[in-house]
Amino acid sequence: MRDIAKQVGISVSTVSRYVNRSGYVSAKTGARIQAVIDATQFVPNTIARDLSKGHTLNIGVIVPHLNHPYFSQLLAGIVAAAFESSHHYQIVLLQSNYDSGREMAYLEQLQRRTYNGLIFTSHAIALADMLPYQQYGAIVCCEDPGMIDLAAAFATRTQTYLAAFRRIQSLGYRRIGILLSRNDDVSATSQHTSACFQTVFGSSPIPELLQTNVTTYQDGYRVAGDYLSRNLQPEMIFTNGDDVAAGVAQRYQEAKQPVPPLMGQENQLSSRLLNIPTIDHHFERVGRLAFGLAESQQVQRIAVDSQLISRGWFE
Repeated sequence: MRDIAKQVGISVSTVSRYVNRSGYVSAKTGARIQAVIDATQFVPNTIARDLSKGHTLNIGVIVPHLNHPYFSQLLAGIVAAAFESSHHYQIVLLQSNYDSGREMAYLEQLQRRTYNGLIFTSHAIALADMLPYQQYGAIVCCEDPGMIDLAAAFATRTQTYLAAFRRIQSLGYRRIGILLSRNDDVSATSQHTSACFQTVFGSSPIPELLQTNVTTYQDGYRVAGDYLSRNLQPEMIFTNGDDVAAGVAQRYQEAKQPVPPLMGQENQLSSRLLNIPTIDHHFERVGRLAFGLAESQQVQRIAVDSQLISRGWFE
């Protein structure tokens, strides 16, 4: 812009007003500026322009991976809400792989105004570590933050999990396989699952039947193979995804063994085809709400009730 201002013989601020459409510039001066822009093929630096305004139209979404429908459904809701917004926000996917260093780097980018806000779909760092960065832009998490004063949109799982385990207990099942994505000490979802199990059954899940690092069909297939090879014989299996349950069923069928009663989550097509019960956490809606909080910069909490869907053996 300095070169354009020098060639036209005007101030840099006048060129800036013309380029950014942020103030009055006479038609005659505008024509002279445009002639130099055309001659020099000048392209405005969008990042610099955004920084000069003190904000961008970018919302960063931190995801560890996309191997589970929790993340893909959340992202679908976020993208849909952004597309419908009159402000034309851009969604920037920020991969973390649960690397705390990367997550802190994204917070530092928020501090430098690279993003107008960040949505944490999941995280490795403590929620309290996010708080100091809230002054630089919206920070939204997708879980109940408890005593931490962060904006949050999340599914309420506890009552649905309790209802599911009570029904399982009433049907006489005790040796229950539990499949989780991460350990209790790092995952709020795993903590909820284990706590609800203990509330209903009066004890923790059976250690040999508790499996973590499970997110995909292939993981469900692998875990079922482990149960079979060690002759663990779970009476039913509570999975963390419908596709995971489909992998379990496939492995038992290939071994020509009876498939234990299965429960899925996320209400995917696979649970309908298998005719198994599932839990719908309405994550697409949660994603829409998370974007709304990031856009509005409001620090509030919005809870979405999960839904227990009965099918097959569960009815």
